[in-house]
Amino acid sequence: MPDTTELDHSQAEVQRRVVVIGPSQWALPTPCERWAVRDLVAHLVEGSRMAIRLLEGASAEEARAVFGVPHGDLLEELDEAFAAELAAFAHPGALESVVHHPAAGEVPGATLYGFRTGDYVVHAWDLAHATGGDEVLPADLVAWVWQSLQPVASIIGQFGVFGSGPSGTVAEDAPLQRRLLDLTGRRP
Repeated sequence: MPDTTELDHSQAEVQRRVVVIGPSQWALPTPCERWAVRDLVAHLVEGSRMAIRLLEGASAEEARAVFGVPHGDLLEELDEAFAAELAAFAHPGALESVVHHPAAGEVPGATLYGFRTGDYVVHAWDLAHATGGDEVLPADLVAWVWQSLQPVASIIGQFGVFGSGPSGTVAEDAPLQRRLLDLTGRRP
């Protein structure tokens, strides 16, 4: 059975920030352009559902169909999607399988695992930043995501999902969380 420790911990970081969102905070803007807090949480649900579909063998188009579906109770949907996603990645062979990612093309399940884990870590910060919550991310997760992004660090701004990418203004000896946020287009 594959080890899903990083994914489990990154989902927990999102959940601990989502459960304290007050009724008036769902409409607050986030660092993600054009997304309010509600939109960002919906994105996390949809991303989980997409990953599950991909690991089940769905085509990129079939996996893309999970986006834009109306949502009900986002807290409940997030819990269900996260649990199902963990189970999908824990399935024997999941990390070795090849999935048809809508944006990245054919990638190993291990790469999808890295995408999802990184998405949760960075979006946990986005949620905290938007709602005035705890912006400190676990050092081990920050280091794991930083390392997983290094192969694409020089071109990350070209993906269209990390803003303009790194600003070029953060020193190499700055705290790793600060460098990761800057790498992923955040300017705290």
